[in-house]
Amino acid sequence: MPRLAPRLTLFAALFLSMAAHADEVQVAVAANFAGPMQKIAAAFEQSTGHKALISVGATGKFYAQIKSGAPFEVLLAADDETPAKLEKEGAAVAGTRFTYAIGKLVLWSAKPNLVDDQGAVLKLGHFEHLAIANPKLAPYGQAAVETLKALNLYDSLAAKFVMGENIAQTQQFVSTGNAELGFVALSQVFEGGKVKSGSAWIVPPTLYAPIRQDAVLLEHGRGKPAAQALLQYLKSDAARTAITASGYSL
Repeated sequence: MPRLAPRLTLFAALFLSMAAHADEVQVAVAANFAGPMQKIAAAFEQSTGHKALISVGATGKFYAQIKSGAPFEVLLAADDETPAKLEKEGAAVAGTRFTYAIGKLVLWSAKPNLVDDQGAVLKLGHFEHLAIANPKLAPYGQAAVETLKALNLYDSLAAKFVMGENIAQTQQFVSTGNAELGFVALSQVFEGGKVKSGSAWIVPPTLYAPIRQDAVLLEHGRGKPAAQALLQYLKSDAARTAITASGYSL
């Protein structure tokens, strides 16, 4: 019993030291990664004491906001082009970019048995609305367009498009029934190693360019321990396990 006192003192000292150095980091997170990032942020805070303050949106809109001076310190983009562009333009710290996840596109419906496992439902066209994210703002929307063009279905289905501002809104269109089906990120409908509800076709990656999602330290985060710690944490085994469990590749 007497030996517990030094241990408790040591733990208390470690806790107080962590708390004293704890900081916050402002993170702009692509909409498709919102769910996994919530879990990663909680584990990050428990591990480091730092708190990640998350803003979710379309990568294209984040680019405009960052260029206008938004105080984000880390960007987790839905592509690899935007972080590279920010780095080239001096808005991100050179040499800090890396791919934290590779996204997968899925054609999904909240209705069971509507989407077959080969995507033949697209050719049959027995639906009124097909949701896709705005391809000018969201890489998953661009991937959807590439897929439809590869299948020679883009022109015939264009009149049925319901366009979401980002992939989160696109998924909402489908889940609420405003569109019978739509192209979303697999991570949005994936849980426990499978699509958690409805019906889906995981689009073969040969039909669209790889969705490499890059992270980068922004100029506002330069020299901030919490920002650097978050980027380092995203490379940890714990974070990588959470990312693959959410339906991404690495």
